Amino acid sequence: MVSESAATLSDVDLGNAMALMAESDSVELKLTVDEADRWSTITSLELDPLDAQMRQVFFFDTPDLALDKAGVVVRARRVQGKGDDSIVKLRPVVPSDMPADLRTSSDFVVEVDAVPGGYVCSGSLKAKHPAGTVQPSATGERPLRKAFSKAQRAFYRAHAPEGIDLDSLVTLGPINVMKIKYAPEGFSRRLAVELWVYPDGSRILELSTRCAVNKQLAGRPRAARAPATGRARCWPGRRGWRPPRARRARAGSRSPPRGPRPRSGPPG
Repeated sequence: MVSESAATLSDVDLGNAMALMAESDSVELKLTVDEADRWSTITSLELDPLDAQMRQVFFFDTPDLALDKAGVVVRARRVQGKGDDSIVKLRPVVPSDMPADLRTSSDFVVEVDAVPGGYVCSGSLKAKHPAGTVQPSATGERPLRKAFSKAQRAFYRAHAPEGIDLDSLVTLGPINVMKIKYAPEGFSRRLAVELWVYPDGSRILELSTRCAVNKQLAGRPRAARAPATGRARCWPGRRGWRPPRARRARAGSRSPPRGPRPRSGPPG
């Protein structure tokens, strides 16, 4: 599924990744399954599609993806059997550069996403909403800002490119996601399996597992960091993906370190 060369990090990149992990709240390991191996993977894991939870994901950006280029991710989601949620994410970030009031907030999470051959550190401000909150904003029935908390709106204003108002963004999606969480036999932690179905009909199968950072890492000497280079390719979602038609269109940075370019995959 992944070539040996694609799965290798240099010593410098590995040191950078470990330094970021030591300052982060959690780490998520991800693997995108090649299309040719998709069915055999599902079969070998003995997955039952009836166990899947349905999710509907919306990303919001300008038609030319100005937020994506600036490292800002704006997303909202509907989850089967649960309420809605939304997120404003910066990617990449340096954890120590984040304001203290954010780092102590239970709604803010700094996480390292690691994939074969690459990694990226992000800072996400999350909010939960009652079911039915996201859909009207995603379809343009009410302002987009209504799907985000007051704190998220302030966070967006502080980091979005100048002149790009939250309500001016267009909807990219929806992306329908089937997610199964389970503990495979012989595996010490739970595994998440997600099938992302994009509006153009393309699909991505991703395996992932998440864990809190081992605080023992924080006591290690800070590894030497390379300059802020290496954009994580195809984040968020498949970078470069354009919806066949934007569902809604209205009028109208930072450069922390990134790991080497990982393989394509859906958003975190």
